[in-house]
Amino acid sequence: MGSASAQGTRTISRVAARAEDAVRAEYVTRRARSLFFGAFAAFVAVALAFALPRHPALDAAGAVVSLAAGVLLAHARPRAMLAVAGLAAAGVAALGSGQAGNVGWFAVCVLAGWTVLAGGRWVGLAFWAGSLLLFGGEALADHDPGWAAWAIGTTATTVATLAVMHERALVTQLRAAQAGLAERSRAEERSRIARELHDVIAHSLTVSLLHISSARLAVEYDPADAARALDEAERLGRASLNEVRSIVGMSGASAGARAGAGAGAGAGARAGAGAGAASGEAIAAPAPGIDTLGELVDQLRRAGADVSLTIEGNLERAPATTGSTVYRIVQESLTNAAKHAPGSPVTVRVIASPGDIELTVDSAGAPGTGAGMGLTTMRERAEAVGGRCAAGPHGTGWRVQATLPIAAASERARA
Repeated sequence: MGSASAQGTRTISRVAARAEDAVRAEYVTRRARSLFFGAFAAFVAVALAFALPRHPALDAAGAVVSLAAGVLLAHARPRAMLAVAGLAAAGVAALGSGQAGNVGWFAVCVLAGWTVLAGGRWVGLAFWAGSLLLFGGEALADHDPGWAAWAIGTTATTVATLAVMHERALVTQLRAAQAGLAERSRAEERSRIARELHDVIAHSLTVSLLHISSARLAVEYDPADAARALDEAERLGRASLNEVRSIVGMSGASAGARAGAGAGAGAGARAGAGAGAASGEAIAAPAPGIDTLGELVDQLRRAGADVSLTIEGNLERAPATTGSTVYRIVQESLTNAAKHAPGSPVTVRVIASPGDIELTVDSAGAPGTGAGMGLTTMRERAEAVGGRCAAGPHGTGWRVQATLPIAAASERARA
């Protein structure tokens, strides 16, 4: 648990660092550099105008150092930014030293904001601490209360810039999280469609092949039975086609709803809903559940499979998602039995207890090995509703066993 927590903390730290880097890159543009240097140079010029009557040579040198450092600072990397900013502040200090009333000290405030924007939080805080030492030293030498005002101004600039960076980083993280959720939603939707199509098509083709094989064997000796088998295969194919359309229709409806939500209320929402409705007309078709297990077993029996079904207990409390999961697991189990052990008897038992549904499908065919998509799909379906499913050899045959909760997720949470 501790290692997982540490890993999660490191992940959050990396995301936060990437967000801060993204925000810093957003602000440190060519225009931003120009604005920074323009403001800094303007205040250096003001400081020079205040200081020139005293020591012209020293003041000119301070101005040159400040401006040169300002040019370097506008293009410096974060690692070198603190040293260059310190050099620029030293030049400003040389211009305004001993004069708390020199408006040129605003240049230090500009440096404080820029070091946070372009260098990051720690560079900005380090420069802020250095500026407090600078103003504190000036106050000890001059005892002018104006130095406290400059210290407060630099602090306010640093805090305000940090707050802006923090808020922008939060926005960047939120956008990244939204993009990740959208991608995960798309991946889950693709996975759902793949599961549904696999179950429907695999079952339909397997049972249809049984009917076609029966028709091929009976066409010479019992044409009526052959025609009946072909009619059943055709009916099953049409039913499966309708079910596939329903699955695609639900996918289109989900996409339309997302588009409508993204477009907002009103016309955008109506357009999204219309797009979803237009993409599939079989949306209203109910998902198969426990009440249709008898029809599923009859399909296999009509195709010549030896399948028995036993249902015990009260299944009325089972939510629709659980009932659909039971149906799909039984469907996949019977399809596998028909493919891998044709002619072998299969027993399906569904037993409902107060809290769970126990599902068992036993095939008397010789057990083999399997790790295909069907087995993975059954396990994922069971886990999606809070249950579990396992499949493997059992005795002389093959068994699929699943335990699924009857209570809905909200009821389990309250319990």
